[in-house]
Amino acid sequence: MTGRAQHLRAWAELLRLPALFTVPGDALAGASAVGLRPGRGTFLAIGSSLCLYEAGMALNDWADRAEDAVDRPHRPLPSGRIRPAAALAAAGGLTAAGLALATRAGRPAALAAGTLAATVWAYDLGLKKTAAGPVAMAAARGLDVLLGAAATLTPPRCGQASRKAGRVGTAPRAGQQAHGLSNALPTASIVAAHTLAVTTVSRNETQGGNSTAPLGALATTVALTHQLPAGRRVAAAPGLSGSTLTTLAAGVYAVATARPYFHAVLNPSPPLTQSAVGAGIRALIPLQAALAARNGAPATALITAALAPLAKRIAPKVSVT
Repeated sequence: MTGRAQHLRAWAELLRLPALFTVPGDALAGASAVGLRPGRGTFLAIGSSLCLYEAGMALNDWADRAEDAVDRPHRPLPSGRIRPAAALAAAGGLTAAGLALATRAGRPAALAAGTLAATVWAYDLGLKKTAAGPVAMAAARGLDVLLGAAATLTPPRCGQASRKAGRVGTAPRAGQQAHGLSNALPTASIVAAHTLAVTTVSRNETQGGNSTAPLGALATTVALTHQLPAGRRVAAAPGLSGSTLTTLAAGVYAVATARPYFHAVLNPSPPLTQSAVGAGIRALIPLQAALAARNGAPATALITAALAPLAKRIAPKVSVT
């Protein structure tokens, strides 16, 4: 492997590239929750989410570089493959890029992205090692869903276009936007609940020895799997039932997480705990697909589900944890 290839691999490890495939589904689920097709604003939100997620990954390793030197000396920073200053600069640059993209999607999206960025930085720089850590991470994922909803509800330049046409009222009003975002709260809450469970398990992935966290995550999976098909059911297209697609995606979600969690309950060793965390992260994709399907967006659900094989293909090469 050449020096350039080794350098690129180090950055891929730092940024946890396979986990990137779990990010677009947040915005897509948010768009489906407000009853709209993904548009330009949605894709700006996806770009913003990807940047902010990667900023969090780089900042996480920068903040944990001393701890990783003991527990994970093979990671890019403690091994010397990437300089800490470069990781911190990447975190700052990616945060700025994410906020800029969200701003192009409208003021509500910019507000959601700003709150998300603040949560990410607060988590990595202080909250992660406190009792509020899992809650902060869960809030970040929930905000990511709301970012997608807000960006979809506020098409870029819609107000400007209506003024040029001499018409008033084309752009969504603030009250309509608030009502639309309230429709996205149940979807955001489910994603947040899953993230809370996974993050709680991850607090023991280097030391192990805790069966309570994976047991709680297993219970969360069961509860969410039961709740998903109980959502809004819509006949999405001829021959395709939204409820059937929701049930299928929910089943994939349950299967993806139940076994690794159960193994971590029986033997909470670091390898099995890390495996459970990785499975929980990847399971976000079928969860997001199930949410899109139950919100009456089967095409969005199928697009989201298609990200899973891509993540699985890269996962053996680069760890998601």
